[in-house]
Amino acid sequence: MNYYINKTITANFDQAIALVTEALKTEGFGILSEIDIQQKLKEKLDVDFRKYTILGACNPPSAHKALQQEDKIGTMLPCNVIVQEIGENQVEVAAVDPVASMISVENKQLSVIAGEIKTKLERVIASL
Repeated sequence: MNYYINKTITANFDQAIALVTEALKTEGFGILSEIDIQQKLKEKLDVDFRKYTILGACNPPSAHKALQQEDKIGTMLPCNVIVQEIGENQVEVAAVDPVASMISVENKQLSVIAGEIKTKLERVIASL
């Protein structure tokens, strides 16, 4: 079982970030955090790295339901979505597979919520 859902798209990096953000919004997600890995690695280690951003996406109603089922589930939130440049005008977008993430949590109701979120993230990736 893969732990992610991914797709390669033809776009420049900034366009890809905008497309992913809009697709997430369409499925009810907001972006809670945006981490520029390229910039952080340069800043902290003085190394050059490809354009790579982690978007922390949250679907508030689903997060609320999940937190009601498992009070420690916040350790696995938000859903991370990566956008990484893999070539000229070639960008890979990958989202965590919440079903794979929740395998270790033995809670059937949480599994249902994870399945709902996976479906939304699959639609996000497919729409790009």
